[in-house]
Amino acid sequence: MIDRLMAIVIVSLSVMLFSCEEANHKKELTDTTQPTQSRSANISQMGGQEEVRKSDTTLSQRSRRPQQVSARTNSISNSRHNAITKAVQEVSPAVVSITVTEVVEGGRRLKFNNYYNRFFSVPVEREVSSMGSGFIISKDGLVVTNQHVANQNAKKVVVSLTNGSQYKAKVLGSDELADLSLLKIQADTTFTAAEFGNSDSVVVGEWSLAVGNPFGLFKASQPSVTVGVVSARNRDFRPDPKEPRVYLNMIQTDAAINRGNSGGPLVNSQGKVIGVNTFIFTGGTSGGNVGLGFAIPSNRVQKIIKQLSSTGEVQLGYDAGFETKQMTYNIAARYDLPAVMGLLVESVNRDGPAFEAGIVPGDIILRIGNERIQSKMHAQALLREYSEGDSMRVELVRNSKRYETKMMLRRKIKE
Repeated sequence: MIDRLMAIVIVSLSVMLFSCEEANHKKELTDTTQPTQSRSANISQMGGQEEVRKSDTTLSQRSRRPQQVSARTNSISNSRHNAITKAVQEVSPAVVSITVTEVVEGGRRLKFNNYYNRFFSVPVEREVSSMGSGFIISKDGLVVTNQHVANQNAKKVVVSLTNGSQYKAKVLGSDELADLSLLKIQADTTFTAAEFGNSDSVVVGEWSLAVGNPFGLFKASQPSVTVGVVSARNRDFRPDPKEPRVYLNMIQTDAAINRGNSGGPLVNSQGKVIGVNTFIFTGGTSGGNVGLGFAIPSNRVQKIIKQLSSTGEVQLGYDAGFETKQMTYNIAARYDLPAVMGLLVESVNRDGPAFEAGIVPGDIILRIGNERIQSKMHAQALLREYSEGDSMRVELVRNSKRYETKMMLRRKIKE
């Protein structure tokens, strides 16, 4: 009996122990599954956040794209509107095309009379038209151009503006030596004027723009613009020995200057006129541009047009006090003088600067300033560089010896 009771107790204890172990095992299983669920939940939450972040980034990029494109477009637009385009906009309204009609004389050959035509011809007059450029320098319509474009011989002058307007113009004055003319537009209206720059401050290598009417292309539209740099300064030329024109201290540019550009402005990057486009050097028979264009410096232009506007011609503001003639081989042989290029002094005013400087008749003037004299016209051009009160250096030959003296320029003392 006792044995049976002991067996029952042992079985009961075993069952209880098994139940406890099973419960503990379930608890362990429950404890181990909870972290897994938590991690998956965290991963799910993180994945959602990443998706949200990606979505936000995409939306942000999309929202910024139009701004970036707009900024890029503005940058390109700003790069196109640079100093050169602004300079063109500044000066273009003042640039004009000039059409000049002149009356020239010629001979007309008679038909079916070859024998008569060998010795005679019938004089006739005919009108010839030419075109050039210019620019307005005052609100009341003063226009600067070259003398070889428009001069006192012009019968009719028509000025065309960039807005299509056309006006008649009058030649107020011209100077063949300086190759400059001043016109006045015949209209009671206000015009846009160009502004002069300081040609003495021009730097070799800076931008230069030639604006004008090459080949007569500009009639009632925008003028043509070519861009280059200032290639050199202070160039002296006498392009044609048969012509009286002498060009001193010219500005050289590689901006294309072609036929019809004459008289138009040479402009710097600020839109200010630093010269008047005048001629090109082709080096041959070609009339096209080869990279050597020349402009009369603006400071010289302003001096000339100031006199043209007041008197219609250019006069020295002082009296040098001597009369000269150009030296030739015949003169040298006749007076037993050295055959040198220069000016022979014929007479000296006793009340003038030349007499005070010790210059006497028979002297041969070789240089004025630092410039070697090429002709009497050249000397006249050099004398224009001085004003009353200036001291002018003169180099001369007397009795085959060279001397140097200085003249203090002043007005002639009236007797």
